[in-house]
Parts: sequence; structure tokens; C-alpha cells
Amino acid sequence: MRHIATIGVYGFTAEAFLEKLASGGVALLLDLRQRRGVRGPDYAWANSARLQRALATANIGYRHVKELAPTTELRHLQYREDDRQGVGKRNRIALAPEYAERYTREILDPFDLGTLVAELPRGSVTALFCVERDPQACHRSLVAERLRAEHGLPVTTIRPG
Repeated sequence: MRHIATIGVYGFTAEAFLEKLASGGVALLLDLRQRRGVRGPDYAWANSARLQRALATANIGYRHVKELAPTTELRHLQYREDDRQGVGKRNRIALAPEYAERYTREILDPFDLGTLVAELPRGSVTALFCVERDPQACHRSLVAERLRAEHGLPVTTIRPG
């Protein structure tokens, strides 16, 4: 059986991130970010090249699925809503309804999740990865929900702490 987990960057150290993946049985990390970097020294470990090296050392596979990343336009739509609500990406708790609707229609609906699911390792966990701490504040929650609803995959959330 295949399982899905979601995980973000915020709130983790590199060591804690890798420990949580390992203890959660994660065999593959799907990077759903458009730009695979994180600003600031606290999260430099999550920049693509460093992250891939660390995952390889931990014997966890890595795949960038840019086709499931939000476009720059969609990210800016969410940033405008964050500004309107006075929240930042690091403390956002929910996606803007327009963002969720457009992400689903423009990116998720046309994407062939069936092919992706067929390529996932069996008998282990695949983690959907982006930056936000809470999945409901990130597009990965929309992907995870679709995988659960349409492909019957159990979904868990890996959180720091």
C-alpha cells in the first residue's frame, strides 16, 4: 500500500526534518515548490542542492514535480491576500479561496495524478513537500486531498516538534 504524508520547511532544523522523514517511513520526497529555495540562514538546508544531498545521505529519494507547483501569478495572488489579512507565509493558516479554486482548476485538474501514483514506491510513504508549516496553508494540502479522495491513499501530516 502507498501512503502520503505532507511536510513543510518552517519549524524544522535540517536534523529534525530528516529524523521525522526517517521515523515516518518516508522513501520518497516530492518537492512541489516552483522555486526550490528558502530565504534566510535558518532554512538554507532546504535549498534544493543541499536538501537533495541530505536526502541521498539518508537514503530518501527526491523528485521535483514542478508541474504541481503554483505559478508566480498564483503565488502573488496568495501574497496579496496574506497582506490584506496581515499575515505572512510563515504564519498563514489557510489558503485564499480564489487561490485554492484557481490552483485546482489551472494546475491540479489538468495534472495526471494517476500516472504519478503508479510511479510511487509501494509499501512506504511518499512526502509532499513545500515550505509552509501547516498543510492547510499550502497547495500541498490540495494535492494530498485529491490523492486521498480519488486514489484512496491515506494521508498524514508530519509536523515539527
